[in-house]
Amino acid sequence: MNTNYKWQFFRAGDFNQVKLQSGADLAHLNELDQKLWVALACPTTGLEFDGKTLALLDTDKDGRIRVPEVIAAAAWTTSLIKNPDDLLKGSPALPLAAINDSTLEGKQILASARQTLINLGKTDATTINLDDTADTAKIFAATNFNGDGIIPVDAAPDDFTKGVITDIMACMGIETDRSGKPGIGQAKADTFFTEAKAYSDWWMQSEGNQSILPLGEATPTAFAATQAVKAKIDDYFARCQLATFDPRAVASLNRDEKEYAAIAAKDMRAGGVEIAGFPLAMVAAGKPLLLAENLNPAWAAAMAAFSTAVVKPLLGERALLAEGEWQGLQGRLAGYEKWSVSKVGVTVEKLGLKRVREILATDAKEKVTALIAKDQALEPEANAIAHVEKLIRYYRDLYTFTVNFVSFKNFYNRTTPAIFQAGRLFLDQRSCDLCLTVEDPAKHAVMAGLAGAYLVYADCIRKATGEKLSILAIVSQGDDDNLMVGRNGIFYDRKGLDFDATITKIITNPISIRQAFWAPYKKLARLIEEQVAKRAAAAEAQVSTNLTTVASTAAGTPPVPQKASFDPSVIALISLALGSISAAFASVLVYLGKFEAWQLPLIVGGVIMAISGPSMIMAFMQLRRRNLGPILDANGWAVNAKAKINIPFGTSLTDIAKLPPGSVVDMGDRFAQKSVAWPKLLVVAFFIWWIYAFLNDSEGRLYRWTDGKHGRVPESVQAELDKANAQKTAKGPEAAAGSAATNAPAK
Repeated sequence: MNTNYKWQFFRAGDFNQVKLQSGADLAHLNELDQKLWVALACPTTGLEFDGKTLALLDTDKDGRIRVPEVIAAAAWTTSLIKNPDDLLKGSPALPLAAINDSTLEGKQILASARQTLINLGKTDATTINLDDTADTAKIFAATNFNGDGIIPVDAAPDDFTKGVITDIMACMGIETDRSGKPGIGQAKADTFFTEAKAYSDWWMQSEGNQSILPLGEATPTAFAATQAVKAKIDDYFARCQLATFDPRAVASLNRDEKEYAAIAAKDMRAGGVEIAGFPLAMVAAGKPLLLAENLNPAWAAAMAAFSTAVVKPLLGERALLAEGEWQGLQGRLAGYEKWSVSKVGVTVEKLGLKRVREILATDAKEKVTALIAKDQALEPEANAIAHVEKLIRYYRDLYTFTVNFVSFKNFYNRTTPAIFQAGRLFLDQRSCDLCLTVEDPAKHAVMAGLAGAYLVYADCIRKATGEKLSILAIVSQGDDDNLMVGRNGIFYDRKGLDFDATITKIITNPISIRQAFWAPYKKLARLIEEQVAKRAAAAEAQVSTNLTTVASTAAGTPPVPQKASFDPSVIALISLALGSISAAFASVLVYLGKFEAWQLPLIVGGVIMAISGPSMIMAFMQLRRRNLGPILDANGWAVNAKAKINIPFGTSLTDIAKLPPGSVVDMGDRFAQKSVAWPKLLVVAFFIWWIYAFLNDSEGRLYRWTDGKHGRVPESVQAELDKANAQKTAKGPEAAAGSAATNAPAK
């Protein structure tokens, strides 16, 4: 393998990603080290990408697309396009001139594309798109031969062959060819002619054979009439034999009068089931069967047909049938019965023997076979239509897929959404752009929780259509004060359709450093609120108890003894606590007294940073480690890189509400809280004091800047003045006083 191809890379997500910026890059994908691919596999579902294209890429149909399948698709496509750079355009229309017809496959695809356009009436078209290949029935509507091996009736050149094809469809069933017309294939044609020959040969066994057809063509009718009454006649003669054996049985054999009485109470009809169960005729010892008289009315019609079709042709006109004659009749038809059991070619029987032999006597079989062969000869060109559609899809989609699989260019460029981004979630005055569809949020959260990001799972429903889906969104700006399970928002999918979204699960992680700064104080505030709420609830309960006691007393009901609500020992504990707090506060004041006044705010700021600093540091480290990999892995991807979401990039994935530039805000809210000036004045006074304290410190900055007119005297200057005053005092009180008056600093 040639490994000298020069690749270019870009860095994003804290790892190097290959640049796919030419058709040559796609053609050489097989030379790119698989360790440098961002993804090794992805699912064919849950992506914002054409499902049919994904199905074509998934050549083994296992629901996942892997590196070898992408390489094969890129190699096939670039070999069939004259200028592979055209793939970067992502055009939905494939120019015919772009197809590389220097190869056999390219020629077939080009010929098929042109034939498709001709069939659609677009003879002069220079491009072909998916709409042109979508309806194969429309493509082949104008032709009877389309390479699928199925010929419709209209494909026959003469009326007789058309009739044969119609008969084959009637006997063997219909197949539908690519044009949507009913027709037949080679398998059905072969089966038909085989069945027809077998049926004709089967009939040939009986022709001129009296043992099989004693009544000629009327034999099947006679046999059917015999079978219709056989069981009943056998029953009659068996009863007569039993009556001959024992005359005492005659009454029972003819059925008891009580049985007649049971049915006599009901509405009857001659062919009723109850009557049909009685003997065919009155039973007596050795009695022959009357063929027309004194018969069970339920069997009269069947016996008349039997007499006409069987008895009269074989025995002549008669009114009685002896048992021996009955056995003889069955013997005469036994040959037909045996022959009929061996019947073959039943599927063509409906055509009749005459029509079957008429077809077999001609060259219909050869004509039908030739027509099917003519159709099959066009199979390569017809099948190339599927390749035409495949090439159109790859021409449009392959580059987009590779820059979302081989690299994550679309995701990190933030110009076009990645194929795994499902839409945008609007929630709590922010919009989240990194949203993915998930099938099982509970299962997904196990892996996605390792991403280190603040994750929100939501169930979405579009009430107008009943569509439902579950999504995951990454929140990377704002705070989490109002994010809670049950909170509602709106989700817009990539098509712009809106869904009602409801939070079902939250995986908490830092959202931003700003949030981390305030987190300790918010926790403290929540703790205080909870404690205050508990104390208030306890006080309310105590008040309720007291009121109950008063009410009981007023009603004359003795109050329930209550435990003393106040323990005097608490006073000692409170005193001890206040003393400890006072001592600690005094120690703090003594400690702070060692610092200059202007340094005190800095100390307070240092304390604040000591509280918030650890939270901010941990948040910073965690935000830098946020990783897209576990989230995609939970969706079925095999991500082959870190795919980090650092702080600047993560911030871009969530937008918070901002007023548009140039907006004017009307502050005339008559229900707004009344603003108070003193907090602002306090802040201004604090800054003025701090500046003054900073300038008027022990270094004497203000004293020096004003030439000793204002400010605190520096310690070094004060020491010199004290020394000079001491010397003058030693010389005399008056000199000292004069010196003191002269050197005293201005206050």
